[in-house]
Amino acid sequence: MKFKILGSVGVEAHGHFHSIRGGHQRVLLAVLLVNGGRLIPAEELYGELWGEQPPVTVENALQAHVSRLRRTLQALGPGAPVLLTRSTGYSLEFAAGDLDMNVFRRGVGRARALMARDAKAAAALLDQSLGLWRGAALQDVTGGLLCQSVAVQLAEEHLAATEDKLWLDFEREVPSAIGELKRMSVVHPWRERVTEMLMLALYRCGRQAEAIETYHAARARMIAELGTEPSPQLRERFLDILNQVPACPGAGRSAPAPQPA
Repeated sequence: MKFKILGSVGVEAHGHFHSIRGGHQRVLLAVLLVNGGRLIPAEELYGELWGEQPPVTVENALQAHVSRLRRTLQALGPGAPVLLTRSTGYSLEFAAGDLDMNVFRRGVGRARALMARDAKAAAALLDQSLGLWRGAALQDVTGGLLCQSVAVQLAEEHLAATEDKLWLDFEREVPSAIGELKRMSVVHPWRERVTEMLMLALYRCGRQAEAIETYHAARARMIAELGTEPSPQLRERFLDILNQVPACPGAGRSAPAPQPA
């Protein structure tokens, strides 16, 4: 039995994806999963499920949702994880490798360790890891601060991994990467790493003027909308291109390894 949160929240059993009916059950399962089997105090679950307006009989309501979720998981067949009830809270016992979030993070970590010495293997691992995503993380969960913060963190990790994959594609086939880099620069205009890669890709294809214009457009946008100048690193890359440095340094620095939520 595998658990999915990189998209809608659900369970994969016997090769089929099963969504979790009921908003409170989905939130409950999501919170139990992102906590990695640790005990969650009932008071924290109150906030995740009901925010600042819990029902009058909140303890009984939580127990009812726990019972429903336990039955839902058991109905999916053998191998259901144990949903434990303790005096102070609840926990879900499952193997770390059964949650797509953990598989994604492990795959990206392995890919980054390989980038410098085996770009082809690293690219394959990133492809596999990014392929686990079925949409925005926790997309059908409207929980409290924990679910929201995990969703934001995972979105950043997905974008950083996508940038790593783009860098590897760019290193192997510069011209074919330009179109995707341009698209990414429009969707994520404040990602300086994307801007830097696009500048390098254009420069290495002999399109120095476009690379310079890419920098000026990004700088003008930052000044107008953020009131700030580009980073020293991006300015340095601009000067390399402006001065026609034969072998511009790369933008392939990997993002720091993500920390568990």
